[in-house]
Amino acid sequence: MKIEQLEIEGMSCQHCVRAVREAVAGVAGVARADVEVGRAQIEVNEATRREALTEAIAAAGYRVVGA
Repeated sequence: MKIEQLEIEGMSCQHCVRAVREAVAGVAGVARADVEVGRAQIEVNEATRREALTEAIAAAGYRVVGA
């Protein structure tokens, strides 16, 4: 397992936190996601690509701006 730490733009409330948590939960290989406004720490298996997480977050309406 590895930890991906992401900075996320566009989040402002607990609804945003829930939306991002649900978005990354749908990515194969995600074991755990600790999400708060503006950032996420996601535990994934070694095969999970960061791009898959970024795309899921973008589909939820937010943007990864850093790691």
